[in-house]
Amino acid sequence: MKTVLLIIALLLVVLLLLSLTLYKRNAPTTIREEEVPMTDIERFTYKPLDDTLKNSLTSEERSIIVGKATERAFSGEYTDTNDWGTYYCKWCGSPLYSSESKFHSGCGWPSFDEEIPHAVMRKTDADGIRTEILCATCGGHLGHVFEGERFTETNTRHCVNSLSLVFKDGAPVAEAVYAGGCFWGVEHLFAQKDGVYSAVSGYTGGNVENPSYQDVLTHTTGHLEAVKVLYNPLEISYDDLTKYFLEIHDPTQTNGQGPDIGNQYLSAIFYRSRHEFDVAVHLIEILEEKGLQIATTLRPAAVFYPAEEYHQDYYERKGTVPYCHAYTKRF
Repeated sequence: MKTVLLIIALLLVVLLLLSLTLYKRNAPTTIREEEVPMTDIERFTYKPLDDTLKNSLTSEERSIIVGKATERAFSGEYTDTNDWGTYYCKWCGSPLYSSESKFHSGCGWPSFDEEIPHAVMRKTDADGIRTEILCATCGGHLGHVFEGERFTETNTRHCVNSLSLVFKDGAPVAEAVYAGGCFWGVEHLFAQKDGVYSAVSGYTGGNVENPSYQDVLTHTTGHLEAVKVLYNPLEISYDDLTKYFLEIHDPTQTNGQGPDIGNQYLSAIFYRSRHEFDVAVHLIEILEEKGLQIATTLRPAAVFYPAEEYHQDYYERKGTVPYCHAYTKRF
């Protein structure tokens, strides 16, 4: 009897061990969170333009730009203007329309037959019939767009509220901010690029207001040395401008740029709109498909603080060339 019980016990132990083995073999593998490779969506997460970068609005302007109201016909400041220049978004300052696309439609609101590329986005209006137009950078309401009226060759009419706009003389001026190591070299090379009006060295991305160079050197401000580029979007696209940025510094270096090591020298693109974000992601993907391991991060635009005067136009004043920045064709 004891022998039979012993055999039964041994069989039960064997069955238990077999069950545990099968469970471990078929059970899902547990991977620590930091070991899971990031997808493109997780690695690059889009965030809309922060309200701190938008201009203050009067109650009437807010009712239109945010509340999507419509100003009274023929009452707007820009309904019948003919001056040469550019119309900008009142809320965020992004260039929207060239005066060359403005025409008189007799509708009672400023009319344009073409926007600056990627400046305006369209969506179905709340009424389910019309097409609403909004600033592609901040989402501010502009008005509505109509097709098929045959006013101009484009067969398109952007019907825009004057209170959504600000007019300025001259060609359109857009801005882009990049961080690629020591700002002296990045500024110097951008200033030479066709279509660029100016490049300004400064600090951005941190949590300290009006930082000095010495503040940033402490590595406690969170700011990066960066360059604000002012350019004509009708002469050079954001796509080409960003390609150039990725070709004038080493976007694969993870701890700085060249001999400049530290978190203030990291590579980053500060985007203002969904279009800019998508362009940056696409260009990084192209480089990674070519085998490069890109360290450049994408960050939402933040307040940009110009650096001290002695940092501006550094190489031009010194009559020298950058020590860690040079053009390398990658696209």
